[in-house]
Amino acid sequence: MKPTAFSYHRPRTLDEALSLLALHGFDAKLIAGGQSLAPMMNMRFAQPAHLVDLNALPQLKGVTLEPDTLAIGAMTRHHELATSSTVRAACPLLAQAAATIGHYAIRQRGTLGGSLAHADPAAQLPLIASTLGARIEIVGPAGSREVSASQFLIAVMTTDLAVDEIIRTVRVPTALPGERHAFEAFSRRHGDFAIAACAVTAVLVGDRFASLRIGVGGVADVPLVLDDLAAGFAGEKADAPGVGRIAQAVANAVEVRDQPGISAAYRRDLVKALIARALQRITAGVTQPD
Repeated sequence: MKPTAFSYHRPRTLDEALSLLALHGFDAKLIAGGQSLAPMMNMRFAQPAHLVDLNALPQLKGVTLEPDTLAIGAMTRHHELATSSTVRAACPLLAQAAATIGHYAIRQRGTLGGSLAHADPAAQLPLIASTLGARIEIVGPAGSREVSASQFLIAVMTTDLAVDEIIRTVRVPTALPGERHAFEAFSRRHGDFAIAACAVTAVLVGDRFASLRIGVGGVADVPLVLDDLAAGFAGEKADAPGVGRIAQAVANAVEVRDQPGISAAYRRDLVKALIARALQRITAGVTQPD
């Protein structure tokens, strides 16, 4: 199947792109990497009358290190997130997760802003943005505004982005000194969306967790960020029993539903296993006192 007929626009400035959205409203659709939109158009799940291509807008690209923050243009490709020395040094969890997206060809075209705007609950970048407390800068006719990733992601493929707005920049907090991280995901085949995924960061003092951040993806309409649960484990020993207690608590906390071919019990067990695996990676090499 092929897409329905549409008019193609390639604006040269951000103001021109915004004007096109204001003119065409719900009949227009932004295209960034096209890795999600193009298949949906081919299957006619999406039928925009106007396609507004953002690829000629250099102001939407690139990575800049700011104090305590990475400012990443919405059109920055997954491959750059995965391989950039700046991202790998300042926010290694983001780089690790980006390297697992789809296949190499997809990472060459897919974009950070496109992934967030598409808002697939099983995708890597919405999970990382939510877990790390990223902030999303949005521009529209009224100017610019900034919202947290958790506020931006509302439901399955539903966001706070209005039809006449564009994501300009995503600001991700940089890793804390001494912070350890791990991203884990499970899918049926390499490159598929995850049945469940988790993102974990931790700062250890001696053999105990001083702080934890835990996010779970693929099990609910939006990524789950378990800040209150994680805070309750500050001071927990970073040993096998401690890891087991945290993993069990996360599994107990997530609400999952049965889906065709995937029971809620299976997905809950999978979350427990992935959290345990992530924490085992984080605590590897921690010396336990005699």
